[in-house]
Amino acid sequence: MSRRARAGPVAACGLAVAVTMLAAQQPYRSRTDLVSVYATVTDKTGRLVLDLTKADFEVRDNGKVQPLTYFSNDIQPITIVVMLDRSGSMEENFSLVEQASERFVDKLLPADRARIGNFSRQIVISPPGFTGNQELLLRVLREEMQPVGPSPVWTAVDRSITALLHEEGRRVVLLFTDGHDAPRPGQVYTELKDVIRRAEVDEVMVYTVGLADTDSVTSSWVRSNGFQPVQVSVSRRQVVKPDPGLRRLADQSGGGYFELTWGDDLGATFTRVADELHHQYALAFPPPKLDGDVHKLDVKVLRPGLTARARRSYVAESR
Repeated sequence: MSRRARAGPVAACGLAVAVTMLAAQQPYRSRTDLVSVYATVTDKTGRLVLDLTKADFEVRDNGKVQPLTYFSNDIQPITIVVMLDRSGSMEENFSLVEQASERFVDKLLPADRARIGNFSRQIVISPPGFTGNQELLLRVLREEMQPVGPSPVWTAVDRSITALLHEEGRRVVLLFTDGHDAPRPGQVYTELKDVIRRAEVDEVMVYTVGLADTDSVTSSWVRSNGFQPVQVSVSRRQVVKPDPGLRRLADQSGGGYFELTWGDDLGATFTRVADELHHQYALAFPPPKLDGDVHKLDVKVLRPGLTARARRSYVAESR
């Protein structure tokens, strides 16, 4: 028997033990003995900072510093719903959205799992289960997008959170939209505050990409030319900003907010989101008490010039 063959069972046994130990250390959402926080850290230029240690972080629960009992800067797998806007104003440029989404799928790692969603007259999330099969996800992007229609933005996020409920580990929604919440009559209406509350309670991180667009605005008035009134009309282009609720949702849940125009590189932004998700710090601490209340979280980096972005609250309840 070769030396490699003799070593096989021993190596396999060692690997199994290592995996078991790692699983025991992971701060899963369903554990009531730890509050899990994922933090993205950037410098003043917006560049990701990847070399921090546990001693560089301070986490406060309702203003009180908490002892961190878990810390990791290893790459963490993600389970994600990529939700895309199919409203009428997106139709002309949707090929750009598809290409950017394809770049995001290409950046998924072997341990990541995803589903692709789109919203218009319906809210569709495919395939039926989360998968790491990139070819399948790309096929959904290229072949299963529905025709354009209304824009039920908040209900689409709500359904995305529902799709993630039975998944363990780090759960994420990536939303791309250019408009405001505008469901058609008869569609389910969901308020932003309810979506923010769900993201808080169910511990789902939401990344939002808001697309600013331009619209033509015509101003008219009447003036005299000395003989008779003359109507004057002037058209100008006006920037239509994304719904400010997109930033609120991202900030509260610990995700990121990006505001773009059609002239920006959408693919670069989707790639940035993938890079962020793969380079977040995992922190955890024992909750001071499980009182059923909402606790305010404040995550800071002690090194000067760095900023941490993480969720801002959690619900201290047993599961």
